[in-house]
Amino acid sequence: MQRFFDILFSGLALLVLSPLLIPVVIILKLTGEGEIFFTQKRVGKDGKMFGLLKFATMLKDSPNIGTGTITTKDDPRVLPFGKFLRKTKINELPQLINIFLGDMSVIGPRPQDTRCFVVFDKEDQENIKKVRPGLSGVGSIVFRDEESLLAVDDMKEREYIYDHIISPYKGKCETWYVKHQNIGLYFKLIWLTVLAVLKPEKVIRFDKMYDDFPKMPKELEELIEK
Repeated sequence: MQRFFDILFSGLALLVLSPLLIPVVIILKLTGEGEIFFTQKRVGKDGKMFGLLKFATMLKDSPNIGTGTITTKDDPRVLPFGKFLRKTKINELPQLINIFLGDMSVIGPRPQDTRCFVVFDKEDQENIKKVRPGLSGVGSIVFRDEESLLAVDDMKEREYIYDHIISPYKGKCETWYVKHQNIGLYFKLIWLTVLAVLKPEKVIRFDKMYDDFPKMPKELEELIEK
């Protein structure tokens, strides 16, 4: 059932959003480094790697510059037009093609590159690999402002925050989704994603909605409240 809606929604979205996507393609071709799409290998269902599509927002060689695959707030590698695309999440829209082709779902665990995926606990890794990764999902909503959480100058501190504070809880959030996956939750998370985009200042706490949702560690709460 979820796959049916994935095909329906992604196909309709590509048609409806074409008046927006076409100008973005033209602007990207004429500005920055002239790149339109950025493809990065991510871990998919059953652990198979696939090419995640995004509109190009950063310098071509950005994975080998500065903070590597971790992007921070006001990252100097982000191109001028790319800042707008990232803030509005328009840069994620090419993943509608990934969804239509079956690499992804509208809702699921956010697909990670290998470096970030292996930081998850082994149990969480195995659970996450059971389903298609998603354009949005529990982890995406909880950590929608992740770049701000990583906005520290020291590289070692940044990696510590990601590897030891963010990732452990994110993995537990994604595992919770996998264990509770159903069509009702699918539509609820679509609605919460829309709410998060329209009202980014609104705090969405799943651990307040569901009694069995993983409780947010105090260290992470303090980081978010800064």
